Amino acid sequence: MSRIAKNPIELPKGIEFQHSDGVVHVKGPKGSLEMNLHPGVGVSVEEGSLQVAPHNDADMAMAGTMRALIANMVEGVNSGFERKLSLVGVGYRAAVQGSSLNLQLGFSHPVNFEIPEGVSIEAPSQTEIIVKGSDKQLVGQVAAKIRAYRPPEPYKGKGVRYADERVIMKEAKKA
Repeated sequence: MSRIAKNPIELPKGIEFQHSDGVVHVKGPKGSLEMNLHPGVGVSVEEGSLQVAPHNDADMAMAGTMRALIANMVEGVNSGFERKLSLVGVGYRAAVQGSSLNLQLGFSHPVNFEIPEGVSIEAPSQTEIIVKGSDKQLVGQVAAKIRAYRPPEPYKGKGVRYADERVIMKEAKKA
């Protein structure tokens, strides 16, 4: 059996878990999430913990995947996820106005990014962006879309980068 799937998922206090007809529902203080369970995997609830097990040996890998996804759902509705982005470059700015993120990224026009449902975006300073939400995949996807407007370039390092990202700089062309 998958070594990841063998580990139980502890349910913190205040987290409600339900599964029926192949759909898993997790509800907590940060919101509620649902996911379709793979047909070859089963979930059992025992004394405040969840155990994921495959129905047969062919679905062992999928049991580990489902266990990781359910654990991320539990962590998301309990404490949430966040990604930090930083803007590097002269005149690069970010500001949240209503339900959109306005970015000045060196283009001749401002970039307006509509904030999707289930995610909140903050701009504590003009060069920082914090993406928060309960769905790990959605938070990462939104952060990646914002970064894709102007990825960091290797010569001057300008662009939108993750806060923990290291950009390896290239040497300029020599005459």
